[in-house]
Amino acid sequence: MLRTNQLFLNYVEDLYEKQERKEHIIIRSFSKGERVLTQNENPSKIMLIKEGITKCFLVEDNDKEYIVEFLGKGEIIGEIEQIRNIPCLCSIEAVTEVTVYAISISYFKSLIRSDLSLNNLLLNVFAERIVNTSKRASYQQLYAAEHTLAQLLELQKQEEIEISKEDMAAYLGITVRSLNRTLKNLGK
Repeated sequence: MLRTNQLFLNYVEDLYEKQERKEHIIIRSFSKGERVLTQNENPSKIMLIKEGITKCFLVEDNDKEYIVEFLGKGEIIGEIEQIRNIPCLCSIEAVTEVTVYAISISYFKSLIRSDLSLNNLLLNVFAERIVNTSKRASYQQLYAAEHTLAQLLELQKQEEIEISKEDMAAYLGITVRSLNRTLKNLGK
């Protein structure tokens, strides 16, 4: 539900600290509600979340939003687009105040060519995404929306964040009206 990756965060923190002039990796901040990456645009940096929570979402042709995942510290964004040389597949938006390590594209590409640790971290990230996508798809078919909604409400409570009804519905793949019925069934 909330993806984090402490190993990747440690790796990038180490790279950041070892820089002499801090030009390959910089720290950027985003306010709640601000776009970090925008669907169909070319990313100017590869980013790794240092602090905060973002939502990763698609806007379909019918203008409906679908939240793929909530991403927290240690999650990398923009790397697939850079590897495949394509525009952003999804938009990433700050749910809370967010701080990222913004990695220059040229530096990222040089690391891919020379750093086995980065390549292993990326392979693990890609494998984890495939597993999570498969689990989520089967989970949504096996369980009612109430179960996933209960988990989403628990995440909101644990992280002390406010997730709008629109975002909850977009994550569950249902309408706000259906969400309201489900919340009523849960006694919320």
